[in-house]
Amino acid sequence: MEPNKISECIYEQGMLPLFYHDEKEVSIEIAKALYRAGVRVIEYTNRGEAALENFMAMIRVRNETMPDLLLGIGTIKNVEQAEDYLAAKADFIICPVTIPAVAKVVHDAGKLWIPGCMTVTDIAVAEDCGAKFVKLFPGNILGPAFVSSVKDIFPGMRFMPTGGVDATRESIASWYNAGVSAVGMGSKLLSVALLAAKDYAAIEENTRKVLELVNDIK
Repeated sequence: MEPNKISECIYEQGMLPLFYHDEKEVSIEIAKALYRAGVRVIEYTNRGEAALENFMAMIRVRNETMPDLLLGIGTIKNVEQAEDYLAAKADFIICPVTIPAVAKVVHDAGKLWIPGCMTVTDIAVAEDCGAKFVKLFPGNILGPAFVSSVKDIFPGMRFMPTGGVDATRESIASWYNAGVSAVGMGSKLLSVALLAAKDYAAIEENTRKVLELVNDIK
């Protein structure tokens, strides 16, 4: 799928769930629970030794049972990692920082690149590298006021905070009122306790509620 269309899918979904788990089967079951809740775009994170192997297994299951699911990879910090996951058929690449060399590799592959930014300079560099959608990280440090202050400097840029977004109307609305296009949600959606308990039914139910909340706020 073209980068602009993937960007639009994230925008329409409004909330991007992100997670990592060491166990392959657990990672797959979490993705299935998110899918049952209505999620059609997921960010798996490159945060453990099993990440690439797990991701490839998730792609195989996606192709067999969830063909309309977009599965991207996050926490990509160098060109080698980007190339590995592009070879594994990642639909998009998300980075915690802005690295021009990674931008080139992802763009050359025809995929969506979402870099992480914390300052106005970061956003300007990302824009210069072709980014049209950036992750604001860490969101808990920046806060909604940061978005309100910088969005007019970057017309057309889409912003997505990750970190610091709670699964509450107050938190999500504060970000949307500031001008974001989506919110990234990790542990506030997929808590350590739920993952440890492998409580897929609760993950599904919580995700459905958050999606409904986001749609109502938007």
